[in-house]
Amino acid sequence: VRLLTVGNSFSRNATRYLADLAAAGGHELIHRPIVVGGASLQLHAEKALKHDQDARDEAGLYADGRSLQHELADQPWDFVTIQQASLKSHDLSTYRPYAGQLRDYIQKHAPQAKLLVHQTWAYRCDDPRFAAKSPKPGEPATQEVMYQGLTNAYRTIAKELGARLIPVGDAFHRADNDPQWGYRPDTKFDVKTAQPPGLPDQTHSLHVGWRWAKQKDGKPTLSMDGHHANTAGEYLGACVFYEVLFGDTVVGNAFAPPE
Repeated sequence: VRLLTVGNSFSRNATRYLADLAAAGGHELIHRPIVVGGASLQLHAEKALKHDQDARDEAGLYADGRSLQHELADQPWDFVTIQQASLKSHDLSTYRPYAGQLRDYIQKHAPQAKLLVHQTWAYRCDDPRFAAKSPKPGEPATQEVMYQGLTNAYRTIAKELGARLIPVGDAFHRADNDPQWGYRPDTKFDVKTAQPPGLPDQTHSLHVGWRWAKQKDGKPTLSMDGHHANTAGEYLGACVFYEVLFGDTVVGNAFAPPE
């Protein structure tokens, strides 16, 4: 399978272990990621347009100096994936017209490739995004509201594009809400009085969560990342990609991340 992913850190998260799963399952994967941190559908669509208008315009190129057109034409891709930036994922209006523009661009420069829409996931239930006392209009107030919004948006857009969905967000939601295996915040942990290396119980988390990180002055600071996937989340995401791409069950696959 030849795969080109057009996305951001979430597409990188969801494919980190894909090659390992493929190898363990007896498959061969050729994967090229286009990753721009925080990138939306709009960013990728506008880069393609700028490159078409002026091939010398650096705004139409990625950090490696290559354009989306170049990447699409570089290999006979079987699949090309697109996704929305997670902060905008709940808002259907942000997908249009950019998802359609990307579909048309992909069909023009890689007509043999099947378009897949990578459904991203909702943030962890205790992410600071959901702690706002007065959230902005349309801003999701809980993980469940964010999930319902992004699910509606992704399914609607995939239908409009005539593309299949890679339901990573659904997998995260099912795992997070499982009575036995779902993540539950540690209510006994006090962020204000925490001292390194103390952390809350984050068993079953699919997100990075609370962590200590050294600042420039060398002092450790407690920070929260309820957005990105941790090892378990990356593994789960890769399992979903694997089953969609190869049409093969991941159950019984011998690979597991060392962690």
